[in-house]
Amino acid sequence: MVAKVAIVGRPNVGKSTLFNRLVGKRLALVDDTPGVTRDRRVGDARLGDLKFQVIDTAGLEEAAAHSLEGRMRKQTEEAIGEADVALFVIDARSGLTPTDETFADLLRKSPTPVLLLANKAEGRAGEGGLLEAYSLGLGDPIAISAEHGEGLADLYEALRPVVDAAEEREGADTAIAETDVDVEDVEESAPAGSAERPLRIAIVGRPNAGKSTLINRVLGEERLLTGPEAGITRDSIAVDWVWKDRHVKLFDTAGLRRKARVQEKLEKLSVADALRAIRFAEVVIVTLDTTISFEKQDLQIIDLVAREGRAVVIALNKWDLVEDRAEAMQAVRDASERYLNQIRGVQIVTLSGLHGQGLDKLLDAAFKAHEVWNRRVSTSRLNRWLDGVLTHHPPPAVSGRRIKLRYMTQPKTRPPHFVVFCSKPDNLPESYTRYLVNGLRETFDMPGTPIRLSYRKGENPYHSKR
Repeated sequence: MVAKVAIVGRPNVGKSTLFNRLVGKRLALVDDTPGVTRDRRVGDARLGDLKFQVIDTAGLEEAAAHSLEGRMRKQTEEAIGEADVALFVIDARSGLTPTDETFADLLRKSPTPVLLLANKAEGRAGEGGLLEAYSLGLGDPIAISAEHGEGLADLYEALRPVVDAAEEREGADTAIAETDVDVEDVEESAPAGSAERPLRIAIVGRPNAGKSTLINRVLGEERLLTGPEAGITRDSIAVDWVWKDRHVKLFDTAGLRRKARVQEKLEKLSVADALRAIRFAEVVIVTLDTTISFEKQDLQIIDLVAREGRAVVIALNKWDLVEDRAEAMQAVRDASERYLNQIRGVQIVTLSGLHGQGLDKLLDAAFKAHEVWNRRVSTSRLNRWLDGVLTHHPPPAVSGRRIKLRYMTQPKTRPPHFVVFCSKPDNLPESYTRYLVNGLRETFDMPGTPIRLSYRKGENPYHSKR
């Protein structure tokens, strides 16, 4: 069993910086603004030869249970409850505050063991806060600097008994194991949806489209922070899940507003994190609010996903609010045919994340879109198809000379990428390229996936003899 370590403390004491230090990547957003982290984020951490799971949490604040801060505190309390040990972080430079003392009392009442960390303790400025930390009664504080990596040797010694005890409960074989297989080799050999290679699905959309509510309903628990406020999610949170014996890694992302409206630095970081989740996903579910679907920003998000070459599924959320569903569905189909030519035939699933309707259809559509995204067509079939296309609709003539398309092949999948060798690639009009792409999509059953088509000029064997 892998040990779970929760990082807790009031806002802006460096919890996310410590999280990034332990996982060895800049996964969590870090900013000087208090309260950046809202959802709890889990990552695989390593400290020396210790391997464990670390949980980044929202800053502890005193607030009413129904408020946003109160819901954030509930998420933190759940992280403390499931952890083997809590790292209570204070700011050594600021010294103890009444909020630190309040939550030290809360941690003392919890059955979870606590390690007290005095962060930002480098230099003389942190000495006073380090000495004050003894008054909390949580044992000797460990002086660290998450920003500069100081004090991690002392943290290693404190965490070792916890990690060893967790491994002994289930046996050392169940701990996180090193692998001799390269990651790329695993991805090539293991099927998508296996434990070695879970299908990566990113949920994206405009703010308040119901992305976090949808994931919570899929998981069957309040894993992500939700509420009526727009823009609650900031980090891209990854959640592992198993659906019908298939492993899935779901990414919840921040809502994407129009670029002109994104002014604050923190929102820019959130948007950059969401775009990064799209680039590393295999399937992207674009969540639309049914009541105001296919607005300009929705179309821009779909176009962005298509240009990134990801498999696409469109989820029409809040379908339970629609009265005349037949009329609404016809309007959706018309809008799809009018605006989504680049991913013609994309799967559109109606659902209600709040009530759990249509979730199985959504996951089925995601796996089907992934299958199409990985489809490969043999060279012989492609060239037989190309011969038929040239017979019925040859390319236009340029300066009185016909452009010759000689040969076609598919060098890549994910998304499907086709290459045509021709005599004058620069002179082929865009309309003919669209004609070929639509023909490929229809003939070889590749609906809804981006298709890449490029041209190459074949070498003239007599060029050197001129």
